[in-house]
Amino acid sequence: MDGNGRWAKRRFLPRIMGHQRGVESLRMTVRFCRDIGVEYLTVFAFSSENWRRPADEVSFLMSLFMKLLEREVEGLHQNDIRLKVIGDRSHFDAKLQEAISEAEALTASNTGLKLNIAANYGGRWDVMHAVHEMLKEHPELATTFTEENLQPYLCLGDAPEPDLFIRTGGEKRISNFMLWQLAYTEFYFTDTLWPAFNRRALEHAVSSYQHRERRFGRTSDQLAGAK
Repeated sequence: MDGNGRWAKRRFLPRIMGHQRGVESLRMTVRFCRDIGVEYLTVFAFSSENWRRPADEVSFLMSLFMKLLEREVEGLHQNDIRLKVIGDRSHFDAKLQEAISEAEALTASNTGLKLNIAANYGGRWDVMHAVHEMLKEHPELATTFTEENLQPYLCLGDAPEPDLFIRTGGEKRISNFMLWQLAYTEFYFTDTLWPAFNRRALEHAVSSYQHRERRFGRTSDQLAGAK
């Protein structure tokens, strides 16, 4: 969800106004995905590199995260949405960690859209953390483990690999997001800044995905023959 600060700057507003406006785009995206039957939605809210931003902006983002949990979790629960926060929570204060745990517990049994929020997350951290956790439980796998052994220890080890990756804001990179999981994901980049990313823009991204041929290493003829 990239471009909040630039959106605000172009309007001569403080960067925090961009983050606040970006919340509306997130609400729209969650509703849209729920309505069209998407099973998993993962949003990159705060990367492990974002701690390098100005201290006042980081403080505001943590406060905004807390307010969102307090205000939105009941609505998510009523709409049968399961919430999960992925990333290293140890850097968050105790109150925020508690709010995250309570929100996850409240929505844990919901069977609708699975909403994952990546906060203090990095793809490299995810893989390294998974390796450490796997070897802690299975030290005998130190020199023999397979992808299948490692998969359950990744942050989203219980979820299918993403079909579509969308990045707003004009940058054409994945910036350390879900490096393991995006191996065969379709990418969609747009110059639209996240606060301006509306339903029509999201529909366009989904339509682009629907017109692609996903071969997973096979040829088009092989796919045609399998139908």
